[in-house]
Amino acid sequence: MKDLQIITNPEVKLIFDNYPDSIRNKMFSLRELIIDTAKEIDEITTLEETLKWGEPSYLTKIGSTIRMDWKTKKPNQYAMYFQCTSRLVETFKMIFKNTFDFEGKRAIIFQMEDEIPAEELKFCIKAALRYHTVKHLPTLGI
Repeated sequence: MKDLQIITNPEVKLIFDNYPDSIRNKMFSLRELIIDTAKEIDEITTLEETLKWGEPSYLTKIGSTIRMDWKTKKPNQYAMYFQCTSRLVETFKMIFKNTFDFEGKRAIIFQMEDEIPAEELKFCIKAALRYHTVKHLPTLGI
């Protein structure tokens, strides 16, 4: 894996620190998967970790924002969010309909007890991080 410059907003740490113990490690696992995937993409040299709508968010110059969060209203689930105006979730549903649960055009939903299918999720993350270079492809390069 290549070196990746990660620009982190210090407020992101506060969000992670405020998650309940039961969810914190799951959120860190999603974060690690995003970072590891970004390291595998040659065109990406910088990943910005910031807050959008108060949620940990990940941005690249060639991609679409990935957000993730856990909400007290639905304590048994957490999610990875994608821009609803993109073709991302629509494409993920087509390819991974039997692998993931989805919320509309905006999210992949995980239940607390779920084992995350990491390899399949990396395809989704890669498509989002490279979205502007793959959006013209029928299945976004997946």
